[in-house]
Amino acid sequence: MATNLTPPLAIKPSERMAVRASQELKDKEVVFVGIGLPNLACNLARATHAPELYMIYESGTIGTLPARLPVSIGDPTLVTDSLAIVSQSDIFQCYLQGGLIEVGFLGGAQVDKFGNINTTVIGDYSNPKIRLPGSGGACEIATHSQRVLIMMRMSPKSFVEKCDFVTSPGSRMESSKPSRDLGKTRQELKLPGGGPTKAITDLGVLEMVDGEFTLTEIYEGVTVDQVRQNCGWALKVAAQLKTIPEPNSKTLDTLRNKIDPESMYL
Repeated sequence: MATNLTPPLAIKPSERMAVRASQELKDKEVVFVGIGLPNLACNLARATHAPELYMIYESGTIGTLPARLPVSIGDPTLVTDSLAIVSQSDIFQCYLQGGLIEVGFLGGAQVDKFGNINTTVIGDYSNPKIRLPGSGGACEIATHSQRVLIMMRMSPKSFVEKCDFVTSPGSRMESSKPSRDLGKTRQELKLPGGGPTKAITDLGVLEMVDGEFTLTEIYEGVTVDQVRQNCGWALKVAAQLKTIPEPNSKTLDTLRNKIDPESMYL
């Protein structure tokens, strides 16, 4: 007897990233939400295991409860049912600089093994090949958040030995001197936040171990060689490498049909 069953859709790398990043968020945590995949991850966490996730957007909405996925930080849905609306200066001065942000999400054009991020230029600063949008609030998020999660797709061009420009600080700021000087740590620079803890990518998860990103998790079907081929430095690999299970059907349904039904980010 013939059936008309539709085969399940293949899981996209962006879906794996969003689901894995959402698992890093705990209920009642205060998170500074970025647009893009971080937006998906935070709203997925709130719709599943963290219903009281306390979301803050750069535009000034506090305790945001969007009825649908916001397309930008200026989307009106961020205002509806939020606990408060404040100025951007209040967001940065009172919340970020006040040490109240527990989790900050960041991405960029380049990231190095210390978690330094470049969103300023590709090439020499005075004569760049590409001029990027710049910091926005990224430097403050990286500096003041109690911990930072990075979400980026892996490639040798994005995961680099050394950033062309450091927009947002990681665990250690590399020296500009042509030597083996590794530069100063966050502690030496007296940066208040905890810095990057993990980078969630389309191939696996890099975790900050002794101040340097180390591969600790890979998705099913991904090999260590694949990850190393897409990394611009000699990537360290954990002795006990974990395999990330595929998202279950319920989580995928929530992500695809409730969080992002129009596939704006997926």
